[in-house]
Amino acid sequence: IIYDIGGGITNGKKFKAVQIGGPSGGCLPESMLDLPVDYDSLIAAGAMMGSGGLVVMDEDTCMVDVAKFFLNFTQSESCGKCTPCREGTKRMLEILTRITEGQGREGDIELLENLAKNIKETALCGLGQTAPNPVLSTLKYFRDEYEAHIKEKRCPAGVCEKMLHYEISDACRGCGLCARQCPVQAISGSPKAKHVIDQNKCIKCGACMTACPFKAISKA
Repeated sequence: IIYDIGGGITNGKKFKAVQIGGPSGGCLPESMLDLPVDYDSLIAAGAMMGSGGLVVMDEDTCMVDVAKFFLNFTQSESCGKCTPCREGTKRMLEILTRITEGQGREGDIELLENLAKNIKETALCGLGQTAPNPVLSTLKYFRDEYEAHIKEKRCPAGVCEKMLHYEISDACRGCGLCARQCPVQAISGSPKAKHVIDQNKCIKCGACMTACPFKAISKA
């Protein structure tokens, strides 16, 4: 479906994952591209047929951020009748938010798994029972990204804003365009010499990276 019918990934990017089944579906990795699209196969993989919609993600996607995005939706949709869904999804969202802001702690992954499994087993309706799917599937197939966020305080995809770190490489020609575009004067340097970014001042807006004509600025 993705490559033959959809035409593949735009801008020549590398395929990373596909989220199938709506907000309560699951995220499946590249190794499952040949998975048959049928009810039983998707359920076994940790996703679901749902509405049949596909959200295709490339290499620039952070899977922890994706899990937070979909859980935020289902948490907002919770009617609040049963405690597992009302309180459980709220606690999971708080943990995911901490992780994406660089405040993740050892044990957060296990806590997320425990909460998710309890919500699935005890929620009263389909929304609560399937709400943890995006979290469980990303933990299953992209656990290394969670670990990078928590242990290394790093977002591998360079998406989580509060964890970004902009650096100027030796390719810098000292033209000063980046410094002139910086809204908080966080970049300094002499003409025709490599410039530097003051990380304490940097607000991670990315204006410098966009302005640089020599691609000398990277984010990690």
